[in-house]
Amino acid sequence: MTDTHCPYCSLQCGMRLVRRGRDLEVEARPDFEVNEGALCRKGWTATGLRGHRERLTSPLVRDRATGELRTASWEEALDLVASRMTAVQEEHGRDAVAVFGGGGLTNEKAYALGKFARVALGTSQVDYNGRWCMSSAASAANQALGLDRGLPFPLADVEQTDLLVLVGSNLAETMPPAARHLDRLRARGGHVVVVDPRRTATAERADTVLQPVPGTDLALALGLLHLVVAAGAVDEEYLAARTTGFEAVRREVAAWWPERVERVTGVAAEELRALAGRLATAPRVMVLTARGAEQHSQGTATVLAWINLALALGMPGTAHAGWGCLTGQGNGQGGREHGQKADQLPGYRMIDDPSARAHVAAVWGVDPDDLPGPGRSAFELLERLGTDDGSRALLVMGSNIVVSAPDATRITARLEALDLLVVADVVMSETAALADVVLPVTQWAEETGTMTNLEGRVLLREQAVAPPPGVRSDLEVLAGLAARLGSPSHFATDPAEVFAELGRASAGGRADYAGITHERIRGGQGVFWPCPSREHPGTPRMFAEEFATPDGRARCVAVTHRGAAEQPCADYPLHLTTGRVLAQYQSGAQTRRIRDLPDTGPFVELHPMLATRLGAHDGDRVVVATRRGELEAPARITDAIRPDTVFVPFHWVGANRLTNAALDPDSRMPEFKVCAAAVRT
Repeated sequence: MTDTHCPYCSLQCGMRLVRRGRDLEVEARPDFEVNEGALCRKGWTATGLRGHRERLTSPLVRDRATGELRTASWEEALDLVASRMTAVQEEHGRDAVAVFGGGGLTNEKAYALGKFARVALGTSQVDYNGRWCMSSAASAANQALGLDRGLPFPLADVEQTDLLVLVGSNLAETMPPAARHLDRLRARGGHVVVVDPRRTATAERADTVLQPVPGTDLALALGLLHLVVAAGAVDEEYLAARTTGFEAVRREVAAWWPERVERVTGVAAEELRALAGRLATAPRVMVLTARGAEQHSQGTATVLAWINLALALGMPGTAHAGWGCLTGQGNGQGGREHGQKADQLPGYRMIDDPSARAHVAAVWGVDPDDLPGPGRSAFELLERLGTDDGSRALLVMGSNIVVSAPDATRITARLEALDLLVVADVVMSETAALADVVLPVTQWAEETGTMTNLEGRVLLREQAVAPPPGVRSDLEVLAGLAARLGSPSHFATDPAEVFAELGRASAGGRADYAGITHERIRGGQGVFWPCPSREHPGTPRMFAEEFATPDGRARCVAVTHRGAAEQPCADYPLHLTTGRVLAQYQSGAQTRRIRDLPDTGPFVELHPMLATRLGAHDGDRVVVATRRGELEAPARITDAIRPDTVFVPFHWVGANRLTNAALDPDSRMPEFKVCAAAVRT
């Protein structure tokens, strides 16, 4: 019996794995406070890939004569990867080899991958799919609060607030065990507001639902703050004592009167006034943003607008109130803290900071001057692959780019143009199928490692079973390649040893893990970072006394609404938005292969008014087209979506062939959540 955590979303629900003969079964773990024994269907079926016929168990190398993948030994595969990477760098320079990671990698693997890129390869070209998860929220939090920790308080605080505003979150389907907090909040007399273009399962558990035009959440926040200011409900004492910059914000929101907001967002002025009245009078208000509000070309500004609203009400840093971000990927928080992002070193240190470079270089035993500088963000890295000024070789760990990248047809072509594509994965994902070398690696139950959940709680996922013969851990892969590349720094393969090194590298940084060890968190409730010493209890709640800025004050940042990069037109008259469904996770590489999870394939959600205009009926095949591509899928007719909007889930190949790669200027987040589209039968 092994106490561990679910391999999927950022809740990292506690679960128990039990061996019964040859089977590995999931049982409830009621002692873990985040989920109290509850699991969604993905959690209950999480062992479904064990022994799966599609599990990769030996390295594969593409035969140059036949073009087919053939079985190879580990020695042959690693020798080939190292020699070809070396040849590419000798011909084209260090940055000709790039690394792309994932928000599902453990902290140990994320740390080792960033170190591998910068020390073993000496490349600046490293980023990860978490750039497409909550980078806009991270950018906004760093600007406004001085620190990016998704939730600066435990998730359970949600049920103790008086007014909860969920912006762009469908947590009832994306992290179902968390939805109990909404029910408990309402049971004690609190009010839940959901802001979403679709009336989702989460909206069904809310008291108030606003359905704005996709891409207009920023205008909605500006309009609500306009009304709060007009009502004299701003906490002037809090603003004077704990913030700077609000006067510029006050001037900006003056122009966003309710009728103007209604014209932009489609939300009626009376609905805005009603919600503003609640905001003005609720003793405690909590605003939580998620991908629906953040995956936009103005995602950072949108989150800043909602933070401004929370600050104006005097909420951040007070008990059971404030602002937070609902992280999506399992290790979306920890994955970006320790070196996978193009501009960051471990401990959430910035790579262009001389003192940060000196600290981390000392841990790694290298000269700070030998560390590369900032590289390109995820999409910018990918769109230049195989070009004269881009990388010629790519190592991918923990990401299925072909399904998950925006404007995916273009990115797939860039992957195909590479001199060398190496993919480490558990199954033959759509990206692995393009690779020159495929490396079979361990999955969650076959390895030990830490994850950092959406609260900043560092948890230990324990190995429960041995991996199949022929499979190696990602840490072993990186160590093997580093040795062949002549790395000047040692790469450990024991997760506890790697985590101890991560602790030393993060010490003194904004995300300080120095006081956390595997032994300390084994079987327990985890420890919240920052935790600078073994004696430190961790930090469940942030900002009670000061914010993480040089002067301890939050920054109110004036922002304005620009709108989506693509607006509807005669040829593409609709808004397209994308999202998740309950039974699938991310690119679906794992969940689509689990027998007990329904694999419906993609579908197109249409309002009855739109369906009537098109002559479409439920189940009919329809085609969604954007400027980048087309997708044919069955129609689902529902009045839960706006008549001017269509929805497609992104777990299957096709959805992201449609999406727009317009980037947020601060976070470099692509605009996954809205683009102009047309539908035909």
